[in-house]
Parts: sequence; C-alpha cells; structure tokens
Amino acid sequence: MARAGRPTVEIDLTDQERARLESWTRRHSTAQALAMRARIVLACADGATNVGAAELVGCHQVTAGKWRKRFSEDRLDGLVDAPRPGAPRTIDDDVIEAVVIDTLESAPDDATHWSTRDLAARHGLSKTTVAEIWRAFGLKPWRQDEFKRAAAAAAVASSVRWASSGEASGPSSMSASTCCLARSSLAAT
Repeated sequence: MARAGRPTVEIDLTDQERARLESWTRRHSTAQALAMRARIVLACADGATNVGAAELVGCHQVTAGKWRKRFSEDRLDGLVDAPRPGAPRTIDDDVIEAVVIDTLESAPDDATHWSTRDLAARHGLSKTTVAEIWRAFGLKPWRQDEFKRAAAAAAVASSVRWASSGEASGPSSMSASTCCLARSSLAAT
C-alpha cells in the first residue's frame, strides 16, 4: 500500500556533502540554526521521513520537510540563510573600513580623538552613521587607555610655549616643575 501524505524527495549525498554537513553539526562556531538544518538533511539522507527527522532533531515536521526540499533544490547553498528583505545598503565596505581605520590610526589636529561630527564631515556621512559604525565594531575612541603620541606631543609643546612665553593666555596654574616635566616629555618623543 502506498504511503499517504505529501511525497518526499529522496536525498542522496556525495561524500563531500556528507563531510561538510557532519562538520557543521560538530563545529562549535556553527550557528545553531545551520547545525539543525544539517542534522535534518543527514537524517533524511539516512532514510528518515520528515516526521522521523523532526523527532530526531527536535523540531516540527513541517520544518524538516522545508529543509529537505531546500536541500534537494539548492544542495548545501540552500541551507544557508537567504538575504533578509529590506533596504539595500547605501554605504560601501570601503567607506566603513576608512572610518574604522581613521578612528584607530589617526586623530584630528585639534583633538586627541575623533568625534562623530568631525569624522562624519571628513567622510561625507551623517554623525548617526559614524556612531552606528563605531557601535558595530565596539569602538570607543573617547575611552582610549593611552594618548596618541602625536597629539600628546602637540599638547606638551603648547604647554611649554605658554610657560616659557609668560603670556597671560597660558594656564596660570602651571608651575616651574610642570614646565620642566613638559620639556623632558617633549625631548623624549
């Protein structure tokens, strides 16, 4: 007697496909959704029905049938997440890379680190976009552990200039010991 229900597609795996699917199920860094899909396909390849594969993996039978069908149509590429709907990206990877590199490796002439507004103006982006890039990469330039050498040297040089000129525009609380410290720091750079 013939089986009732929706007909299933037979899954035949090549040795390379089986090896890839098994590595996805064992690897710790694999996304759990992808590992589950790989386990479903492996169960189906071993002769399990959609219901049997679903029970084995711990999902719904419709889910098992969906991934069986996708694998039969697109093979391994069918198991990977499809691009999500939404607006296409408007910022190229090159621009994002330039923002990250500028944040990490340079500083504006008049500050110790970039602000979102200054960096946005430099790259022609909005300050919100720069903030989102920083957030995505975990960058916090205002919380650096150490000064950038060029910016620190410029700050020391301006302190020495104020202290040695005796002008009223310089910091009034700078003592002679601070001036000597500033000069020795400048000489060390």
